[in-house]
Amino acid sequence: MGKLLFSISLVVFGIGAGYLIQVLVKKGVFTLPIEDTRKRLQKAALLFFNPVAILGATWVAQIHDVKIAALPFLGLTALFTGGCLAYAAARMLALNRKQTGAYIVCGGFTNIGSLGALFCFMFLGEQGFALVPFYKLFEEACYYAIGFPVAKSYSDDLTDTPSFFQRLKNAATDIFVMVAVASIAIGLILNLSGLPRPAFYATVNTIFRPLAALLLLISIGMAMRFSSVMTFFKPGLIVALIKFALVPVLVVSLGYLLGLDRIDNGLPLKVVLILASMPVGFIAMVPPTIYDLDIDLANACWLMTNALLLLQVPLILTLTRFI
Repeated sequence: MGKLLFSISLVVFGIGAGYLIQVLVKKGVFTLPIEDTRKRLQKAALLFFNPVAILGATWVAQIHDVKIAALPFLGLTALFTGGCLAYAAARMLALNRKQTGAYIVCGGFTNIGSLGALFCFMFLGEQGFALVPFYKLFEEACYYAIGFPVAKSYSDDLTDTPSFFQRLKNAATDIFVMVAVASIAIGLILNLSGLPRPAFYATVNTIFRPLAALLLLISIGMAMRFSSVMTFFKPGLIVALIKFALVPVLVVSLGYLLGLDRIDNGLPLKVVLILASMPVGFIAMVPPTIYDLDIDLANACWLMTNALLLLQVPLILTLTRFI
């Protein structure tokens, strides 16, 4: 419960602080280059604090347990499916290029590490919480190696779709992708080497993880526009349908076919249900910012899905009792 309260407090404080800064600057209380400040906060989180934390977490991840070998692939399937369904919905809604890029990211990027992990702990205890890192093992790689390059490919109003090789080049030369993938790769190498992680690294991660989240949340609050919800109400509802119904049904069905319901009284499948049912993650706001996509659409999707989570959580809790 303490971790839940801390996580919620961090989200509320970060977004609230960022939004307050935005309001005070607009009222002329003080002068601050909002966009430059937001990008600097995001770069600090994504190019320093997050990579250090990712490397440390990957270093000690227990990736040799056969029973949970399917979890990382189910997590990857959920993220990829969400993005693909959002792309299909964007075509149906006739969104423009910059809106489509932001919408794909919102469909794929999910709040697994904070809200998802905390709900696993709250509903399933420490045993359920311990399975979260395996489900999200490929999360950062999917975001930075796939999601960010795809978002970047929509950053300009071009009539021609970038070729496959051009997308590979964009991915290889994007600093956010290179740093994130490098941190994951180094962590995996250290993990497989058997070299023990220094004891102090646990303390470093305890500080760096919430600090990176706080910087990102403040930057999001500085661009938050509540009026965008009504403007993009229909796209917001559709992405909520994707996040809260279509993706969970698919991924939980796959988990059931793989027999996860027969392991530890269905614990792995319960974890999959919770994590696959989470709302748009706040990291979905980052690509629209750094690649000049439609930040208002991303705002609306994030706000609506996180607000609707209050209705989703009791349903998730009820469904876990039937597994």
